[in-house]
Amino acid sequence: MATLFLIMIYIAFIGLGLPDSVLGASWPTIHRALDVPLEYAGILSMMTTAGTICSSFMSGRVTRRFGAGKVTTVSVLMTAVALLGFSMAPSFYMLMALTLPLGLGAGSVDAALNGYVSLHYEAKHMSWLHSFWGVGATLGPVIMSFFLLKSSGWRSGYLVISLLQMTIAGLLFLTLPLWKRFNQKDASSTKEVLQDTAKREENVYKIPGVKLAITSFFVYCAVEMTTGLWGASFLVQIHNIPNDIAARYISLFFAGITIGRMLTGFITLKYSFKTIIRGGIFSMFMGILLLSSGIQVLFIAGFLLIGLGCAPVFPGMIHETPERFGKVHAQTIIGIQMAFAYMGSTFSPAVFGFLAGKGFLPYFPGYLLLFLVALLGSTESINLLMKRKEEKIKASA
Repeated sequence: MATLFLIMIYIAFIGLGLPDSVLGASWPTIHRALDVPLEYAGILSMMTTAGTICSSFMSGRVTRRFGAGKVTTVSVLMTAVALLGFSMAPSFYMLMALTLPLGLGAGSVDAALNGYVSLHYEAKHMSWLHSFWGVGATLGPVIMSFFLLKSSGWRSGYLVISLLQMTIAGLLFLTLPLWKRFNQKDASSTKEVLQDTAKREENVYKIPGVKLAITSFFVYCAVEMTTGLWGASFLVQIHNIPNDIAARYISLFFAGITIGRMLTGFITLKYSFKTIIRGGIFSMFMGILLLSSGIQVLFIAGFLLIGLGCAPVFPGMIHETPERFGKVHAQTIIGIQMAFAYMGSTFSPAVFGFLAGKGFLPYFPGYLLLFLVALLGSTESINLLMKRKEEKIKASA
């Protein structure tokens, strides 16, 4: 029964990933169909992520009142309804309105499931959980690319993804009794964790390295989300690659994240996350160089390398937080890091959308490289800071 329950949680995270990558893959077609500027994708992305931020802040209170099972089920259903609306939207303004339930639903699922797994399962399951997000994020562009070849186009793609989300919501509804059973089992320990966390709220920004850490999350998410949203437009508009082929290239980016996160769980048995993150940054750098080459045959490897490089960075930085700043402050700092991660996801693609509208779309690889350099600088600065801290402890011992 516990295995079945865990499988359902994984399936729910597939549902979380499905819509995350579809807008970027379908936008080169949508913006022409609705006769709106290319850069308007940044508006939709920013509004969706703003909804995600709001629901994440409210998630703790809502989850404590209604339970993780109900919150997850309703949230997945909200995203399904929003995607159904996307498939029928007659105008860009309707898409803007639909970003509200899409963002609110996605944020609630993300926060509720991450919190639930961290409280009820071993750490390895958190890594696999994010891998299944990658499964959904990879499937989204693949499904969309299939329908972009058909006369029904992107609307049918959104319709099918919406039906998949509704199916997942139905399965979650059927497993609600299991959620109640597990919640009752650990209700007392959950209450203690929440009370303990509340007592430790303080100005953690003064702790050495915290500002560098939150910068790392901001710039990492800037690389990931800008690649996912604008990669297809870069291929279609600058290199004249067909829409369906460009969508498949983007699916390789998300496939790289998925495969990389699955493999990372095994690699950590031999190497530290500090070393793995360095390897990830190098992989992203090589992928960006391949995109900068202008040689189309290298673009497949480019997007795959960027995805593989992204894979260990986010979970690795989360995992390092207690070791860097202490378990007492870890929960508070992780919350701040997530907030800055969402900010990077929100504003960086939107800024590039504005730049793309001004004729800067060919500089897409260079834009990614700027954030990657910032990521390298912030992570290595933290590593140096932690090394000096360890040396001081050894010297005083």
